[in-house]
Amino acid sequence: METLTYRFEHGKRRIPARPELVGVVGSGNLEVLIEAAAQDGACTVEISTAARGFGAIWEAVITDFQQRWQLADTRISINDMGATPAVVRLRLDQAVEALLEQAP
Repeated sequence: METLTYRFEHGKRRIPARPELVGVVGSGNLEVLIEAAAQDGACTVEISTAARGFGAIWEAVITDFQQRWQLADTRISINDMGATPAVVRLRLDQAVEALLEQAP
């Protein structure tokens, strides 16, 4: 397993306090847990992946995600079993959209 950690400063959008879990890691896919957390306005992402050596691809996918959503005070945990970048993007967007749909 490889662990990758990213931190994005100065986000603008806060998410609701309840956590959201999407995906199933056991299916050879990945799961994403997104939750509000005091991060001094930042968004942190921790990835545990079985696929070693793909840090540059992960960084590109996560950076694109953060540029689109601009999350602040958010912690994202990803458990990956070799999902493609398209599936990663889908699950990340799915998690944020699920949270924002139920926001007041």
